[in-house]
Amino acid sequence: MSKQEVANTKENPVANIDINMFVQDAGKGLSAITQEDLALPFLKILSGLDDMPEGAKKGDIINTVTGQIYPGAEGVRVILAMFNKRFIHWEARGTGSGAPKAIYAPGEMGIPKTERSSEDNKDYVTGGNGDYLDTTAQHYVVVLNEDGYDTALISMKSTQLKKSKKWLSMVMSRNMKDDKGVPFTPPSYAYVYSLKTVSEENSKGKWHGWDITLEQENSGVLQDAEAYHKARAFADSIQKGEITVKHTSDAPVADAEDGRDEDLPF
Repeated sequence: MSKQEVANTKENPVANIDINMFVQDAGKGLSAITQEDLALPFLKILSGLDDMPEGAKKGDIINTVTGQIYPGAEGVRVILAMFNKRFIHWEARGTGSGAPKAIYAPGEMGIPKTERSSEDNKDYVTGGNGDYLDTTAQHYVVVLNEDGYDTALISMKSTQLKKSKKWLSMVMSRNMKDDKGVPFTPPSYAYVYSLKTVSEENSKGKWHGWDITLEQENSGVLQDAEAYHKARAFADSIQKGEITVKHTSDAPVADAEDGRDEDLPF
């Protein structure tokens, strides 16, 4: 920088940003962005076959969009906003684009017939040249961070379907009483759950799976009104079909019983 430029800088200092400038322009530049343009993060267990972020280890949990790492032993606090089950049609291993060939809801027309393989317990499409269907439990959650909230999807399949059933059983067993003492079933997002990871194994190898418990404080009942409204709005958006889930071959949780590369035992 020349002496003249230095002099000009001293004479014309850069003005400090005032928060009111942001307030005046709130939302500008964002008007064309819709939910379809946003990537819904997955909360995924790191298997060791992933590109491991610095400081992370097998069994830790990662937000696939923000990159935030949650130590598996400490876990993550979440509210379950919505659950649904999907049958994901994958092309034969080693072929295709890495994206699902199709995704079906239970009872939907056109779900291919499958045959269960005794070798790897996968449901192969009849006459599908190696194509298969993954039964996938999708848990849409609001993550309770110390500095705010994130929305995310936890996808469970294969051995982790048992964890999903246990979680849903906990959700369905919750009940409350109104001010007249009449019992009712609260929404799924009325409670806080702790999700940690544990080491598991079978004859095919070892991996990390989910360990899900109801938070002990306040019997798990959510105390944060802002988080409650966030979860309810998230659930409404999912119900209206406004949330787009983009499954890729490396999105779901690591699992030794699954056939894709990211799910092999470590």
